[in-house]
Amino acid sequence: MTLAGKQSWMFPNRPVIVSSSAVVGPDEGKGPLAEDFDYIQDELRMEKKSWETTERLLLEKAAEIAVSKAGLTNEDIQFYIGGDLMNQIISNSFAARTMSIPYLGVFGACSTSMESLALAAQFVDSGAARHVLAGTCSHNSTAEKQFRYPTEYGSQKPPTAQYTVTGAGAAIVAREGEGPVITAATIGKVVDMGITDPFNMGAAMAPAAVDTITAHFRDTGRTPAYYDLIVTGDLAKVGHRIASDLFIDQGVPMHETIFNDCGLMVFDVEMQAVQAGGSGCGCSAVVTYGHILKRLRSGDLKRVLVVATGALLSPISVQQKETIPCIAHAVALESGVH
Repeated sequence: MTLAGKQSWMFPNRPVIVSSSAVVGPDEGKGPLAEDFDYIQDELRMEKKSWETTERLLLEKAAEIAVSKAGLTNEDIQFYIGGDLMNQIISNSFAARTMSIPYLGVFGACSTSMESLALAAQFVDSGAARHVLAGTCSHNSTAEKQFRYPTEYGSQKPPTAQYTVTGAGAAIVAREGEGPVITAATIGKVVDMGITDPFNMGAAMAPAAVDTITAHFRDTGRTPAYYDLIVTGDLAKVGHRIASDLFIDQGVPMHETIFNDCGLMVFDVEMQAVQAGGSGCGCSAVVTYGHILKRLRSGDLKRVLVVATGALLSPISVQQKETIPCIAHAVALESGVH
């Protein structure tokens, strides 16, 4: 690994994503990316006693599928790096208990998918590990219960609100093998523009996404045209529009590439009742580890920058009228097809 600029890593050994998996719930299974998911659960609770138990089981299944697809066992994995939205990241910590893999729990809210993937690449590129499993998850009902209102309450939401993805994604990063490679990562800074509305996460996170993407270009010397696709995590309709406007204001030629958002890709926002679009730790995870990596493996995409975005709020901070600090982490992926 080499440091590029102030906040980016370049990976000269090109760690390989040898396998990945995406497990989703029923609403995601009715979306436009359904064919790219490994497993679609047909109901939200999975006959378990709690939403939280269900979320953990989704993550365990995603990890199991990723390990199996790589032809490995849990004993072959040196470290598992993961996190989620629950208090004390219990979905990942309890899943790590089942996996019995040395575990590093991380929290970046919805940016956790790329935070964990960047750290996995760092471990592998530096020689600190041969195989690292990175993963994250979310569940619509657990997030609603913790951050907003009890699921049974059925409160109406404003059009700026987003719909938490029920899903889990996992990827195995290795020193060698077949698959897309990780060439760089940019670690974001916390950006807080003073927004206090927890139902407008897209607006809160958009400046953090723009800050990280511009830092990536500055540090690496790359331009938007270097990538076939630049995709943010879960800005959805509102945040994606704000980010696009901010790039125009800053003179960043994002029009030279395809600029999209996982929260707009995972659902049909015009036909499904998802307000402004998708969100949650599972949003960027299932889109990246399912749809995007599939296109990279086929050679349909050559270079992709995934920028997962996270709002670092808590129920307590919202009740205390704190503003919402946000962050975004970027990982550059390239196809292994020549």
